[in-house]
Amino acid sequence: MLIEFLVDRFPRIAREEWLARMQRGEVTDSQGAPVAPDAPFSPHTKLYYYRSLPPELRIPFDEVVLYQDDLIVVADKPHFLPVTPTGRYLQETLLVRLKRKLGIEALAPVHRIDRETAGLVLFTVLPSTRGRYQALFRDRAVEKRYEAIAPHRASLVWPLIRTTRLQEGDSFMTMQEVPGEPNAETHIQLIESWGEQARYGLRPLSGKRHQLRVHMAALGLPIVNDLIYPTLQPDTLEPDYSRPLQLLARTLEFTDPVSGESRRFESRHRLTHADGAGRLP
Repeated sequence: MLIEFLVDRFPRIAREEWLARMQRGEVTDSQGAPVAPDAPFSPHTKLYYYRSLPPELRIPFDEVVLYQDDLIVVADKPHFLPVTPTGRYLQETLLVRLKRKLGIEALAPVHRIDRETAGLVLFTVLPSTRGRYQALFRDRAVEKRYEAIAPHRASLVWPLIRTTRLQEGDSFMTMQEVPGEPNAETHIQLIESWGEQARYGLRPLSGKRHQLRVHMAALGLPIVNDLIYPTLQPDTLEPDYSRPLQLLARTLEFTDPVSGESRRFESRHRLTHADGAGRLP
């Protein structure tokens, strides 16, 4: 039956939810006709459904527009705010917030950072020039520097380069290191240390998902408050806002492909750490 296929294909959606959607006529065939739960499953046919979103709780942190002209917008994203609509987040995303704030419907991010990460995100204003800015990231013509707070290991020699192959992990949206030709490279340096923690400078030369978090965890240096690496923890409807991931997209540098200007932007966010006595600075 069709209901069995949907439950198996989308295990994160409860059977009761699929039944309710079908009863409301929100699952249709390619002609727009509602389909019944006990309809026979037919391979390679198209189904359409309306995704229901629960009321969104406001993420209690604000983004800041650091720079805006006719070509680009550079925003300083707080922790916990997704860049684009995903999962249960729609209105509470950096893109939708900026569209409302700036009134630029064509605004689009050129790259992305994790929802848990704070820092700089570059947007384009004009669809006609978007590809030229995207090419900067594709061609590794953007200098991206991050900071992270993680455990201190005196046995490691700094600076170091982590070069490995990353691919999707066994759990949803996770990544893992595997044998094979490297596709991810991160340059890491020690900035300062205190007690059992340290501040690190991270420079990714590639842009794989969760690259910095995976590389740091693989070195035995999981980033403070990381809920995915090295151990995936259950997702919650409302995160613990008192424990942000201590990872920051600190600077972006590039030559503007349209104006030819040298661009450099720096986040206003700063990471926090506990000293040896557990006090915050």
